[in-house]
Amino acid sequence: MTTTHQAYRFALDPTPTQARDLARHCGAARVAFNWALARVKAVLGQRAAEATYGIEEVELTSNLSWSSPALRRAWNAAKSDVAPWWAECSKESYNTGLDNLARALNNWAHSREGRSKGRKVGFPRFKAKRRASVSCRFTTGTIRVDPGRHHVTLPRLGSIKTHESTRKLARRMLHIRVFRCEGCGLVLDRDLNAARNLAALVRHVDPQWAGDAKQARGADRTTTPWVAGGVETRTQPRQQVDQTGTAEPQGSTA
Repeated sequence: MTTTHQAYRFALDPTPTQARDLARHCGAARVAFNWALARVKAVLGQRAAEATYGIEEVELTSNLSWSSPALRRAWNAAKSDVAPWWAECSKESYNTGLDNLARALNNWAHSREGRSKGRKVGFPRFKAKRRASVSCRFTTGTIRVDPGRHHVTLPRLGSIKTHESTRKLARRMLHIRVFRCEGCGLVLDRDLNAARNLAALVRHVDPQWAGDAKQARGADRTTTPWVAGGVETRTQPRQQVDQTGTAEPQGSTA
């Protein structure tokens, strides 16, 4: 008997309270990661210092296992002192940080021993609050998607509204290869239209760069400023479209 698992990816649309709870869970994962990393580094440092004194291997400070189960046991024994607020978040948040560290340490060890291909993997670094990626995984507990796929339920976070599946969104958008503006009649290849919008955004953010780039490519007219949240339309005569269905090149951007 073969079991088939189907995965979906959703964009969440949380309330302000739920957004704070999500951020708290991601922060808890970072705290657990940093705590366990500090403990591993302390043990490795202690063993290295003892070795310089000529202490035999068997007499060195006991090595700390960095498997996910071992790190979870160590965290559970210390969490009340390390994070008195630990009960505010699902255990899945802490497991996320500890599992991430276990994977990072294993990758480092395998790379150092030559057991993995590719470039060398460095020793894990502490996650800074401002620079670390914000993420948290839920693998156990109350996890379900409603039949209409408009809400997803996660442990400790409850039911959160979702947008349409991003996989479905991509499937609907990518088959549209030509952009047609109902305001000005512009017909343009979708990818070219996207490139022009990006260029317009850069010029809008950095006018100085826009001037240099404009002169460099010999442009003689300015692209319409990009408008966040939608497409800017202008009232102007319709353009002549050749028999191929493509409008003549224009300087404006849809």
